[in-house]
Amino acid sequence: MSSMNEIGFYALAGAPESPRELVAEVQAAEAMGLGSAFVSERFNIKEAATLCGALGAVSDRIGIATAATNHHTRHPMVTASHAMTMHKLTAGRYSLGLGRGMGRLNRAFGLTPVTTAQMEDFVGLMRRLWRGETVIGHDGPAGSYPGLAIRGAGDQHIPMTLTAFGPNSLALGGRCFDAVVLHTFFTDETTARAVAVVKQAAEQAGRDPDAVRVWSCFATIGDHLDESVRLKKTVGRMATYLQGYGDLLVRTNNWDPAVLARFRADETVAAVPGAIDALATTEQLEHIATLIPDEWLAPAATGSPAACVAAVRGQFDLGCNGVILHGASPTHLEPIVAHYRATRPSSTFDHLVPNPGGQP
Repeated sequence: MSSMNEIGFYALAGAPESPRELVAEVQAAEAMGLGSAFVSERFNIKEAATLCGALGAVSDRIGIATAATNHHTRHPMVTASHAMTMHKLTAGRYSLGLGRGMGRLNRAFGLTPVTTAQMEDFVGLMRRLWRGETVIGHDGPAGSYPGLAIRGAGDQHIPMTLTAFGPNSLALGGRCFDAVVLHTFFTDETTARAVAVVKQAAEQAGRDPDAVRVWSCFATIGDHLDESVRLKKTVGRMATYLQGYGDLLVRTNNWDPAVLARFRADETVAAVPGAIDALATTEQLEHIATLIPDEWLAPAATGSPAACVAAVRGQFDLGCNGVILHGASPTHLEPIVAHYRATRPSSTFDHLVPNPGGQP
């Protein structure tokens, strides 16, 4: 079955019991024709470099990207070598994806906050190393390094992807990354604005804006799933975002901050000892659902397969070049993907390559 390189999914969505589930997921994804697998990183059984290696080893066609890891949790030589290994292992299907991470978690781990200048400097380092340069005496925002080099790999271009939220990150993505992944539950207005920021920044940097792929990360929860599962993947997921960076999400979408304040003050929310989407009971989620306005959950693909596909197509209409069907495994997505394929325009996306950050 041919690949639909404009459609992706997140591997091991949610809280898997074992990373071994990845093998069956990617096999199902390739059989369905999904174009890309994105790998998020959590510091438990979802360490990104290991998962990417497994994905590369058991797949033949699908594109792979971290979305995201952080540049300061590994030495630059480790990250550069990981990306080069993945690039060679997959014959060019891999994109190294970076993000800022969560400030609170960085502080807890003794890591400094990630800045735009650091990420831009780090991208430059990676590009130089992958071109085969020996970097001597680098002293910049990403750190000071007496000597860095990757021997014997040749001159390679490995696409880089940025998961971006605020305007500074979006502009950074347009300036120096090959692809940008937006955040889940962006309103239509926010999505269109984010795409415009990326493309304008690319143009101002003298780049072809059409060459920077923008991915919508679009919650996709069909009504063929059990109600308790849908509750976890909508209310639970939104509540977890509000726990981690609610102020940023509310500000970005121009939502009412008083709603966030009520959410944070709620006793049930406070009683969940961690990520709500992983730990809350169905009863707790039913209560938390009363705290979140319907319009906050509306930017998602829900309902019948036809309704989900119509919502996905709406993301392309807003300027996105790809859509990640977020929050569900390939088997959970099967009826939606089948309907999408059956009604997919035959040539609209034929120019896209499997690598999610690859040049069209």
